[in-house]
Amino acid sequence: MQRENDRFYLTGLLSELKLAVPWGHIAVKVWGSQKNPPVLCLHGWLDNANSFDRLIPLLPQDFHYVAMDFGGHGLSSHYNPGFPYCHQNFVSEVQRVVTAFKWTRFSLLGHSFGGTVGGMYACIFPEMVDKLILLDSTPFLLDSNEMEHIPLYRRRNIEHMLQVEASQKPPKVSSPEEVLQRTLNNNSHLSKECGELLLQRGTTQVATGLVLNRDRRLSSPENSFDFVSKEMFVHLTRNLQANVLLIKATEGYYDVRRANDEKKEPLFFMVDTLNTILKERFQLVKVPGNHYVHMNKPHVVAGTISSFLESQPRTSSLL
Repeated sequence: MQRENDRFYLTGLLSELKLAVPWGHIAVKVWGSQKNPPVLCLHGWLDNANSFDRLIPLLPQDFHYVAMDFGGHGLSSHYNPGFPYCHQNFVSEVQRVVTAFKWTRFSLLGHSFGGTVGGMYACIFPEMVDKLILLDSTPFLLDSNEMEHIPLYRRRNIEHMLQVEASQKPPKVSSPEEVLQRTLNNNSHLSKECGELLLQRGTTQVATGLVLNRDRRLSSPENSFDFVSKEMFVHLTRNLQANVLLIKATEGYYDVRRANDEKKEPLFFMVDTLNTILKERFQLVKVPGNHYVHMNKPHVVAGTISSFLESQPRTSSLL
C-alpha cells in the first residue's frame, strides 16, 4: 500500500468480496485492515460502490472502509422474482453486511438514498452506530407533502415490478457512448468522468455493446423510499445514539422529487429537530458543489469527513 500524508491511494483497495445472502450475494469493496474501526459506505439510488472510489483515498488510512452495492445495483445479485424492492429490505441488507463482518460497532457514510437507509438503520439498531455521515442526504425522508401520494407510489411499484417480470425482455444493449449519455442526462449533477466511473461497475460488456447491471424492476426512488411525518421524524431522531454529520451541498437536492427542490422548509425543520434533540452530537456543514460533490470534487468534503471520523469517541469493530 502506498501512502502520502497518511491518506490512501487506490492501491489500498484490499479486495472485492461477495457476501452470501438467500437470493445470491451482496458485492462489497474493501479498503484497509479489518483490525481498524469500520466505516460502511452506502451509495445513492441506482448508483453503486464506485461512488466512493475518489473519496476514500483522501480519508484517514487507519480505518476499515467497506462500500457495498445494494441489491439490484452494481455487482450485487438481483432480488428473486416476486420479491419487491423496498426501503426496509435495503436496511436489512446493511445488517446482513454487518453480521458477515461480525462488527459490534461501526460508522456509516451514506450519500443521498444511502443516507436515508443508513439513518433508518442507525435508528433501528442505535447501539451499533457510533457516527452517521450524511452526504447531501437526510437520516429519514421527511414528508414533503407526499403523504397523499404514497398509495399511488406503492401501486406504481407493484405494477412496474409485475410488468417487468411478465415482459421477460432481454436487457437493452447500447454502445458505451449511448449508455454514458443516458446516465449524464438522468444525472445532471454528475460529471462525465464520474459517470464513466459508475458505469465501470454498473454495466457488463457483451458482444454488441454494454448492458446495465441494475435490476429493471427498480423504478422511481419515491416508490421505495419510506416517507415519514414530522411527528415520526422527531420520534425516530430521539432513538439515534450516533453522532451525526450532515454535509449539505449548496447546489444539491432538497427533495426526492426534484420539482419540490425550491421548498426548503423541510430541510429547516430537519436541521432544527436534529439540533434540538442531538445537541452537540449534530453538525451541519455546507459545502460548495452539487449533489455529487463527493465524486466530482471529493477534496471539498474529505477534510470535514476526516475530522469527524477521527474525533472521539473512536471504537473498534470487535468486542
